[in-house]
Amino acid sequence: MLANFIVILTSAVLINNYVLRQFLGICPFLGVSKKLDQSVGMGISVTLVMIIATAATWPIQYFILDAFGLGYMQTIVFILIIAALVQMIELLLKKFIPSLHKGLGVYLPLITTNCAVLGVTINNITDGYGFLESLVSSLGCGLGFMLAMVLFSGLRSRIDETAIPKCFRGLACTLIAASFISLAFFGFDGLAETVGQALA
Repeated sequence: MLANFIVILTSAVLINNYVLRQFLGICPFLGVSKKLDQSVGMGISVTLVMIIATAATWPIQYFILDAFGLGYMQTIVFILIIAALVQMIELLLKKFIPSLHKGLGVYLPLITTNCAVLGVTINNITDGYGFLESLVSSLGCGLGFMLAMVLFSGLRSRIDETAIPKCFRGLACTLIAASFISLAFFGFDGLAETVGQALA
C-alpha cells in the first residue's frame, strides 16, 4: 500500500508532470513565474485546490453521478466545485495574506479555469484510483506544478539578467526556456518502475 502511494506520488511529480509533460496549466506557469515568492504562492494555492477538489469530486462522482446515471455531467459539476473552492481560497488569502493575494492578482481567479486542476480530478476517476490514491495523486500533481513553477522562476530570473538578442526577448525566450525544462523532465521515464521494484 505504502509502496503504491510512493509510486503514484513520484509519477505525479516527475514522470507525468502536468505542466511539463502533459502541458496543462500553462497560463499560470507562464504568467506567474517571474518572481519566486509568487511562484511558490501559486504552487501552494493550486496544490490545495487540487487536493480539496479531489476530496470533494471523488465521492460526488461515485455516490451521486454514477449512482444516478449522471456521469455525463461530470465536467460541469467538477468545474462548479473547483470554482467554489477557488473563491473560498481567494477570500482566505485576501483576509490572511493580502500581499500574496495582491501579488497573484488576476491569476488567482484563473485557477478556476486552470485545466490542470480539472485534469487531475477527472484523471483520478479515469485511472480508477481509490479515494486515498486520488488524494496522493493530487498532492503529487500539485507538488509537480509547484516544482515546475519554482524551476522556471529561477530560470526566468537568470534570463532577465542576461543580454539576449532583441529577436529572442520576451515571449520567444520564455517559451524556448520552458521547452528546455520540459525536455529535461522526459529523462525521468522509467523512474516509476525503478521505484516500484526497489520498494517491492
